[in-house]
Amino acid sequence: MKTYIKFIIVTFFRSLIFVSSIILSLVFILNVLAELEFFKDLNIDNNFLLFLSVLNSPDLLFQMFPFIFLISTQLFFIKLFNNNEIEIFKYSGLKNSKILNILSGLSILTGIIITLVFYNFSSNLKNLYLELKSPYADDGKYLAVITKNGLWIKDEINKKILIINSSGINNNFLLDNFITEFDENYNVKRNFKSNKIDISSNEWVLHDVKIFSKNNYETKDELIIKTNFDYKQINSLYSNLSSLNLFQLYELRQNYKKLNYSLTEIDLQFFKLLIYPFFLFLITIFSALIMFRIKRYETSTAKIALGLFFSVIIYYVNNFFYVLGSTEKLPLIFAIFIPLFALSIINLLMLRNINEK
Repeated sequence: MKTYIKFIIVTFFRSLIFVSSIILSLVFILNVLAELEFFKDLNIDNNFLLFLSVLNSPDLLFQMFPFIFLISTQLFFIKLFNNNEIEIFKYSGLKNSKILNILSGLSILTGIIITLVFYNFSSNLKNLYLELKSPYADDGKYLAVITKNGLWIKDEINKKILIINSSGINNNFLLDNFITEFDENYNVKRNFKSNKIDISSNEWVLHDVKIFSKNNYETKDELIIKTNFDYKQINSLYSNLSSLNLFQLYELRQNYKKLNYSLTEIDLQFFKLLIYPFFLFLITIFSALIMFRIKRYETSTAKIALGLFFSVIIYYVNNFFYVLGSTEKLPLIFAIFIPLFALSIINLLMLRNINEK
């Protein structure tokens, strides 16, 4: 490997590690403050709070990598500019386009590793974080999950415990349902079997229901039971998909498909992970091109401030299109690729005459 390539790789990764360390420290501190606020009325050991903060920090760091790559690239070029190393490269015949090519390869390779390795690592920690914290949440006694055996719901209401299993969902109706009602000591009181349940509100309407009590049963055309769930809540079961690794996401998608459940949120998460390395590549090139065009600025502070300004714009534009995709106001494929296409066009326009900068 040529010396200048080694130098560029080492310098870039030093910047990346430096920025990542600072962001991780800030994220950890903010997590600690958030956990202190959450547990302020509970007598919880401080070590447990610190442990929860450690578990949650990698997931937040993963979400901030585009911002980290943008700032890291800026610091990389600030070092080259301040030490006149960029001029030395030019005198040695190393064009700006060659530097961009090296950064492109580094960002794509690093993005792939982050997506395949770091994301799975952070999602597993996030899952453990949610498991440890959920018993202390207000809704910790409620549970709703989707498995290969259908939708399972555990609910506690009016001193009763309900275990509900449904094999499918169609609009606001649960299909092929079996409900077991327990008392507070988990003694079985009754069982219900219904082909269709209207879950439009928290008062579920069971249609053509059989009620089993001890060794007897009766049939009713309709029966109303109160729960803590409605269609809207069930429709957002996995609002935190970042707690699932790639394999768990795939398994959940298969289960959703069997249940005739909306795949929009999961497909959006899959697309976001699929394009993540390419997005980091575009962010890196964008930051590099910006630095080539503002290298005459006197202060590094102005350059970093400009980078922060653009990173905020990119973040909100991306989120805006993701919301349009998740609410199905825009086809998912468009919601994902329109921001990427726009950033690609901007990069191509700025690439003109790059070797003359």
